Amino acid sequence: MIDKNLSTGQKNKSTVKSEFDQIKFQNDQNEIYSFLLTTVKQEIPEKTLLEFKRLFIESLRIHRDEDVPETYKIFSTQQEQEFHNTIKRCCYILVNNWEPAKHYKYIQDLLGIFTDYQRENQVFISPFIYPYGMWLDNFINSRDYEELKIFTNRSQEDTPSNWINRYSAYLLFAQSCDDKNPPEQRNAARKVAKQIREKFKFELAMYVAHSHSSDNYSNNKYKNPSMLGDDVLRLIKIIVSKKGSLSYENIANIFVQQTQKQTLGEYKENIQKYLLFSAGDTPAFIKPIQQHLRENLSEWKAESDEEIIDKGLVLRICNRIIDILTTENSKEPALLFKLLMSQGHSLTLVILLIKIILISSNSRTHLEIRISQLISYYEKYPVDECQWLINFLEIFNITFAIYAGNIEYSLINMKDHKQTFHVQANLNDYRVFSQLKLDAENK
Repeated sequence: MIDKNLSTGQKNKSTVKSEFDQIKFQNDQNEIYSFLLTTVKQEIPEKTLLEFKRLFIESLRIHRDEDVPETYKIFSTQQEQEFHNTIKRCCYILVNNWEPAKHYKYIQDLLGIFTDYQRENQVFISPFIYPYGMWLDNFINSRDYEELKIFTNRSQEDTPSNWINRYSAYLLFAQSCDDKNPPEQRNAARKVAKQIREKFKFELAMYVAHSHSSDNYSNNKYKNPSMLGDDVLRLIKIIVSKKGSLSYENIANIFVQQTQKQTLGEYKENIQKYLLFSAGDTPAFIKPIQQHLRENLSEWKAESDEEIIDKGLVLRICNRIIDILTTENSKEPALLFKLLMSQGHSLTLVILLIKIILISSNSRTHLEIRISQLISYYEKYPVDECQWLINFLEIFNITFAIYAGNIEYSLINMKDHKQTFHVQANLNDYRVFSQLKLDAENK
């Protein structure tokens, strides 16, 4: 009995000590965050970089255990992941403050601190500090560090070897939606992703607005922001031509109204018809898409087929269809995605995706995360092996800029201004114009 009581007492003391150590660590950790936050707000960027380097790099250059700095002493009772999380959040405290001020050079210099550290190949003599050097190496080789590099690499989006940087908006948006990331990272990623999108939409609109100009200055100033060359104007005409009386928006609105009180089973059938109606491809190719959707949706939540749909079910089924069309395991491309891409049907896939978003705008977040996962899957491939993916992403960017942006695009028949667009029309007779939407000006 005495032994049992002693054992219980020892466990209680151990638990109390563990809790005390954790509280002390969190307090020390918060002191580091507060110090860096105060420094980045009050000091010039060069001074802030020196302080960051002193905390995490210079403090490793010791030769005696008694010289170990406070920065690393706080990790003596912690695991590597805690160190990893701490240095990661410290980086984003700086990025989150420099990004709005357009201090892009200093964000690059922050990454340069790690690059210089790697180049020097520092040898650590102290057995106490050695593990932290290894932890720092592991951080530099981690996925989190690769995500940090996206903030500096987006200026290199036109470099062929860095083709993935062109689509960094999707990767950043995914970072902003990940609750595991520190708030500073999510905030910075969200802002930068929005900036990149707005820049693309503006440049596309200006290019279109001046595409028919004979003014050499305008032609040289307003470049095509896509990688589709002159074919981009024809693509835009095709997309804009779907914005008439039988536009995807109108069809989506009709579908939403007609399916409000349907059961889930009925909705499954009708959403397939809606998606494939006027999908822009041949019946022979539409058939395998239809079959694949039917096989996947018939089993999905079959036990709820008699339930009346609500907004929650609509969101879930639309998200499920997005998975079927992109990636079902968040890593590898889905079978239907590979089928569509292998046969050159990028536009068909984009049309299917935009039709989903038009009936479930809240699925946009889910879709963009899936797109980011596809980009991450193919990032290890060289650019010449990813041309088909790049083509899809360019079409995706342009289509969503037209449908989900604040720019209104319209087609004008240059031979007969009174004639409206029809299916048999010659696209060469039309020009596409862009202007800011009136409601967007008032927001």
